[in-house]
Amino acid sequence: MTLLTVEIAAAGYGAVTVLRDVVFEIPEGGRLVVLGANGAGKTTTLRTISGLCRVEGAVRFAGKDVTGMPPHRVAATGIAHVPQGRGTFGDLTVRENLLVGGSGRPGRAAARDAARWLDRFPRLAERSGRPASGLSGGEQQLLAIARAYMAAPQLVLLDEPSLGLAPKITQELFATLDEIGRETGTAMLLVEQNAELALGIAEEAVVIESGTITVRGSAAELRDKDEVRRAYLGV
Repeated sequence: MTLLTVEIAAAGYGAVTVLRDVVFEIPEGGRLVVLGANGAGKTTTLRTISGLCRVEGAVRFAGKDVTGMPPHRVAATGIAHVPQGRGTFGDLTVRENLLVGGSGRPGRAAARDAARWLDRFPRLAERSGRPASGLSGGEQQLLAIARAYMAAPQLVLLDEPSLGLAPKITQELFATLDEIGRETGTAMLLVEQNAELALGIAEEAVVIESGTITVRGSAAELRDKDEVRRAYLGV
């Protein structure tokens, strides 16, 4: 069953249009990766879904029209957004960051899930009482992801999760994302520069160039396309 339908005729910021004719779907539990060069419109795609951009067209999620809804209402429908740069609250502790992510749920459920995520990520558990600003980049990314899943979403939007991370940490992060996706069944829309790793955990993929989709198909198909291999896989 289709979970997310995106039919963007145009989207952008103020008078500036960034996206045109961006159309795709994600089924329940599905995983889609969006590839493209810097400035192609990948982040704007996620921000449009989250209600942060001007949009002409339609965005439907779980049977609801969420087009143009304010971000807090979009989040309440079951969409969690992990922004580029992680967006953790530096002055709050690790545990407090997690509880903020679960603030829309009953307190007992949020506390239980916070403990569960800390058990899953021992590095965060060791620092649970420390300000998030003192974490390494990899630890902050784990915290941002765990905080998103604290809301028990049906769909998680991930914007460049590997940004600024060392290769080994990036590989560990993508293995973790794959595991979490399989365990929770939560759908994933992933924007990522590391195409090799992203295509390895995705099911479907699209390429955005100059604000519009130019290539689409299964992740396996895109890995075999010469233009994708040359542009994004270093082959």
